[in-house]
Amino acid sequence: MKITTWNVNGIRAALKKDIAVWIGEQKPDILCLQEVKAKLEQVELAPILDLGYAVIWNAAQRPGYSGVATFYQKEPLKITKGIGVDIFDVEGRVIQTSYPNFELFNIYFPNGGQENERVPFKLDFYAALLDTCDKLHKEGKHVIIAGDFNTAHREIDLKNPKENEKNTGFLPEERVWIDHYLEHDLVDIFRQRYPDKVQYSWWTYRFKARERNIGWRLDYYLISSTLAEKIIDVTIHDEVLGSDHCPVTLEIKNSI
Repeated sequence: MKITTWNVNGIRAALKKDIAVWIGEQKPDILCLQEVKAKLEQVELAPILDLGYAVIWNAAQRPGYSGVATFYQKEPLKITKGIGVDIFDVEGRVIQTSYPNFELFNIYFPNGGQENERVPFKLDFYAALLDTCDKLHKEGKHVIIAGDFNTAHREIDLKNPKENEKNTGFLPEERVWIDHYLEHDLVDIFRQRYPDKVQYSWWTYRFKARERNIGWRLDYYLISSTLAEKIIDVTIHDEVLGSDHCPVTLEIKNSI
């Protein structure tokens, strides 16, 4: 079974760049897209839906901003939009789908803002989501968080750590929240499997950053430690264009 996460930085633009061709070649069972930046009625989704998918859409109230979409082939047991906190949920950041063997979160985590002005909001979001995960773990559920975390956890996760120590995405107070998640029975499965691998999932459009591979690893799967042995592989498809992020795929032994 395959799950793919991808921040498409505007789904209408990404579809014009033929992302559906790659999706059709890969055929993930579940596709989690972030930053769709549109309401459902504004998008012609036939190129993806015709591949055999249905879709769950969670748009932000603010036009052209944020938003997530989960495409699936097998219908989930339950669908939840948001995490039950209005200040976060109006921004269309979360879709939770429940399956017999796991709870899947498709998430676009907040950005800290150009002047770090939204960092407190971002940290509050991290805290609220972790509370949700803790409750699920107490119920005996397995959790998969897929999406754009908007934080590089360690120095290995970005090209220029020293130059970015005071920039959102690599602030100590942001990075420590990834630590908190790992302390709460969650695993960064890519880093567990590839402790020394330098690979990125986002590059600024400026300075020919992608061509020079000056990037950040912002797109993660954090999964319950109980699921780790069931993971076949996690792949960062850094050769795939269509957005300033690339897709990341998690392959699991069991079917849905």
